[in-house]
Amino acid sequence: MSVAAAGVPAWVDLGTSDLPGAIRFYGELFGWSAQPPDDPDAEGYTLFSKDDKLVAGAGSVSTGGQPPTWTTYIGTLDAQASAKLVESAGGTVLMPPFDVLDRGRAAVFTDPAGASFAVWQPLSMAGAELANVPGSLCWNELTTRDPEGAKEFYGTVFDWETRDTPFPPIMYTEWLVEQQPVAGMMPMVGDDWPADLPAHWMVYFAVNDCDATAEHAAALGGTVSVPPTDLPHGRFAVLNDPQGAFFSVIRIAGD
Repeated sequence: MSVAAAGVPAWVDLGTSDLPGAIRFYGELFGWSAQPPDDPDAEGYTLFSKDDKLVAGAGSVSTGGQPPTWTTYIGTLDAQASAKLVESAGGTVLMPPFDVLDRGRAAVFTDPAGASFAVWQPLSMAGAELANVPGSLCWNELTTRDPEGAKEFYGTVFDWETRDTPFPPIMYTEWLVEQQPVAGMMPMVGDDWPADLPAHWMVYFAVNDCDATAEHAAALGGTVSVPPTDLPHGRFAVLNDPQGAFFSVIRIAGD
């Protein structure tokens, strides 16, 4: 399924308090090349590429007190219509639809549990050009304390269906478009989730070696929040970059 399809995560970008530092960190960690903007209206927004294909973006945090974070953008045919659906389903419009130069239209929301996400209506830029290979996005996952409410909300906004799989002690959910998994959902159950940790969307980048990537991230000034751990689908770790933005890496089983 194309990453630019409606209802499918199409793009991720980083809002950071230190754009030059983030460019250095992710360039070293994933082998990304940075493409500085050639348009002053882009306000420094930088595109990352891998093997000459777009994989992600990064820009400076624009509002005071906003923590550095990765944002998931889900493809849409109409950002304005998506905003109306978000509001009707009980979500909040943080940034109403706006033009991103000639590349597309975006909007930023929170779901009823407070998890922030965005939509991308493509124009000249469809979204990521590389996915599911080392050094690129391979999965997006909602982590929430209200999985049943999330099913209703995202089903309304994106027409997502769900498939639940027992993963003791929780039930893991896959979001489906045309019966194909496009993202996941992890309920925040148990003592592993700090009470002050809000609902959020996690981004996963594929790597060749989870342990080596975690070590490399720490050597570059990042931190390892969840050490390399085996899952049925691969070995993963949760990392924080030097500015505090969290993300996950995974070596997919069989790769």
